[in-house]
Amino acid sequence: MDKFDLIIIGGGAAGFAAATRASELSVKAAIVNAGLPLGGTCVNVGCVPTKFLLELASDYHNAAHPRFRALQSGGPMRLDFPGAMAEKDRIVAALRESNYTNVIEGLAIPVVEGRARFVSPREVEVNGRKLSGDKFIIATGSRPGIPPFRGLDKVRYLTSREALSLSRLPSSLIVIGAGPLGLELAQMYARFGTKVTVLARGRQVLSQMEREVADELQRNLEEEGVEIHTGVAVQEVREEGDLKVVTAKSETANIILKGEELLLATGVAPNSDHMGLERAGVELDSRGFVRVDSELRTTATHVWAAGDVVGKTFLETVAAKEGYSAASNALEGARRTLDYGSIPRAVFTDPQVATVGLTEEESMRRHNTCSCRTVTMDRLPRARLVGDTRGLVKMVVDPSTQVIEGVHMVAPLAADVIHEAAVAVKFKLTVDDIIDTVHVFPTMSEAIKVAAQSFRRDVSRMSCCVD
Repeated sequence: MDKFDLIIIGGGAAGFAAATRASELSVKAAIVNAGLPLGGTCVNVGCVPTKFLLELASDYHNAAHPRFRALQSGGPMRLDFPGAMAEKDRIVAALRESNYTNVIEGLAIPVVEGRARFVSPREVEVNGRKLSGDKFIIATGSRPGIPPFRGLDKVRYLTSREALSLSRLPSSLIVIGAGPLGLELAQMYARFGTKVTVLARGRQVLSQMEREVADELQRNLEEEGVEIHTGVAVQEVREEGDLKVVTAKSETANIILKGEELLLATGVAPNSDHMGLERAGVELDSRGFVRVDSELRTTATHVWAAGDVVGKTFLETVAAKEGYSAASNALEGARRTLDYGSIPRAVFTDPQVATVGLTEEESMRRHNTCSCRTVTMDRLPRARLVGDTRGLVKMVVDPSTQVIEGVHMVAPLAADVIHEAAVAVKFKLTVDDIIDTVHVFPTMSEAIKVAAQSFRRDVSRMSCCVD
């Protein structure tokens, strides 16, 4: 039997970060990987392929919709859809090799391919081979969640994974789910020329985000031709010939939609089943996610967990930080914890959405009031001179201390700009700290400063050079 100090189950961002820490500490460790190739969701079927295809779709769309009057469209650009998918595959393969395959070789940590199953508290079996570990980290990630819609078992549907690997551009697409991934894929396919309809269960798209942000994004998507229905309950799905049919109901109407393809973008499910976790003493919550404490330790004292499988925040960067922290806690007793409240999130639609910290509703619960300001992007010189004033920025401030508690944006480059706000939230900076910081002019990052200035002056009557 092979014996290790640490066995990491999962070869995605969390697993690799844990392996990195194990290598730094010179402990004997191994990765057990099953399902997706090395790199997990992000590089294979998540961040990398979606962001490439979104950028390609943006170029295709913008060629026919120039922002400046002096530019005229030279006619429709031709889209080679199979070529786009092939180029995406080449980029994914290259990044997987450079960022994962080559990295693990440098760490000198063996990778055992196969599904791990606990046969005792400190033993797992992989393809008939038994591995023994003093400590374990579960980093098995997640997969697309499949809702129990009536008739779904008889319908050929897509998840985000299949939607990133189609060989032919569909003429029409119904997207069930209006979270980040559903909206990214909806806009991407709409810009490629597919007729796209989105069904959202909640009263707004991006149900966890500020209402102004969600409404502004929805307005922009609808202007591009994406049809969006909110407050919708799906009743049944079925096939009629080559078409998928969705029957749904809102408060005001019955809805029947037909499309060539049906995409389910309804969240994720944890990869925690069929692992024999009960034999190790690891408990799951009611949704199947691994229960962990603030230090990512499970209910078994020798087992930690990190990444999507713990169900805290489904972000590659968070998974990596959790994986590194879990390994440090397991191997050093470091007692690392994460400040989830200052972690920024982004949606890579166009315009982008980015958010960090408290929403207005959360601030109201904390302070019984909200000191909030919303500034539209047309107040920003950079936005006006580049001809793109879509979006807004909303800042949430502690009413007694003026400490910035949250910033929420929908704007071009919002995902890049949000990091100043993340630093402000993390280190409890005030609006005056931001105002006092000299920003480069003219930039999109001035949006954070203008939002801060709105607490001190009327920004609709403000010179560009006012401090």
